[in-house]
Amino acid sequence: MSALTGKHASVEDPKGGWAERPENKRYDVQEGEYLPPEQQQHAQQQKSNTAKGLGAAGLSIAVLLAKFKAVLFLLLNLKWAAVLLKALSFGGSFFISLFFYALFWGWKFALVFILMMLAHEMGHYVTIRNYGLPARLPMFIPLFGAYTMGGVPRELEHDAYIALAGPLTGLGVSAACYAFGYQTHDVFWYMAAYVGAMINLFNMIPALPFDGGRIAGALSPQLWIAGFVVFVGASLALHLPLFFVLLFGLMALPSVIAALRGYVDPRFGTMTGLGKIRVGSWYLLTMFALFYLMSITHVTVPQR
Repeated sequence: MSALTGKHASVEDPKGGWAERPENKRYDVQEGEYLPPEQQQHAQQQKSNTAKGLGAAGLSIAVLLAKFKAVLFLLLNLKWAAVLLKALSFGGSFFISLFFYALFWGWKFALVFILMMLAHEMGHYVTIRNYGLPARLPMFIPLFGAYTMGGVPRELEHDAYIALAGPLTGLGVSAACYAFGYQTHDVFWYMAAYVGAMINLFNMIPALPFDGGRIAGALSPQLWIAGFVVFVGASLALHLPLFFVLLFGLMALPSVIAALRGYVDPRFGTMTGLGKIRVGSWYLLTMFALFYLMSITHVTVPQR
């Protein structure tokens, strides 16, 4: 016997009382049974939390992808990013070398020393650009100095002047240190002038990879052989570290072998007699001026 009470239909429970009809209950597909009312509410709450969690995770991923896309756009498409990287490569190596030299000589001398190297390299850089060739800003390497990369001129005489521009600029800066020391009577500036002149004079050795090697190549490649002997002798006289001598000796060795085999730069044919005189005169005058500056700035430290 059945009865209708309002909108809900019920059936009589065999055990006694009334039971809710199955169509009014929630069926658990996983367990294959009907869920009690308290579990129905818990299941609905769990699904709601899961949906909210998935929505939040999806939103976070979408924001992350949008930001990553913006970063990629800036790095790949903006010109200033490349300029910034170039500036960091020059400035970064400058300050790394400054910090390295300061560990041994203190900040004052390290700063003056690295500014001398910067002036030397900027002499190369400006001269390269004046010949209408591309050039990169100097890069500094602790213990090994610095270098400037640029285009190669068609005439060997111009190549010699590019190499000569570095020691000439270094001579000017060293002379300025001497003049400042002369006015202030500060021994520090005499020492700075002496070190600057000595380094630039050493760089005039007619052997590659030094500037003097490039200058000598415009005069006669045979000078590379004599320059290699001078390099070894000067290194031993100055008690330079063996690692330094071996490294630069290995770098100079190919040019010595090339000179022994009679190698001549293809541009050597453009060198006229007058051009050789001009290059040779500048080379000798620069070396003499650097040597003279060393002689007048040499300071004897009294022994205690």
